[in-house]
Amino acid sequence: MADKNVKEVAAEVKEAAAEKVEKAKTATKKTAAKAKTATKKTAAKAKTAAKTTAAKAKTTAKTTAAKAKTAAKKAVENKQAVFVQYGDKEVAALDVLEAVKADFKANNKGAVKTVKVYIKPEDNAAYYVVNDKVEGKVDL
Repeated sequence: MADKNVKEVAAEVKEAAAEKVEKAKTATKKTAAKAKTATKKTAAKAKTAAKTTAAKAKTTAKTTAAKAKTAAKKAVENKQAVFVQYGDKEVAALDVLEAVKADFKANNKGAVKTVKVYIKPEDNAAYYVVNDKVEGKVDL
């Protein structure tokens, strides 16, 4: 009978060990699945961060390019000049245009979208039409 008890105990121990091995396998699978999910989430966050960074860099590049283009255009504009000479006087066309804009803003509300300037030396004046509606006059 003692032999039978040892065999029974051995079988019970073997069965208990098999259960513990199965539980360990299940726990390992769950841990691996959690790790895989965590890795996917981390990868997704990294991908989103990379896209955001790339979009910001693209926007910054566009803005920088636009600013450079504007600066280059202004540099070219500053090198150009048109003058009107009459009698013993000379007036820069750019100065007349700035005077027209200032006169419009002083007497009207709204933005200047279009400007037409007519310089009339014999009247010592420049006549203008802003936005195809508002007419005015500035002295030269």
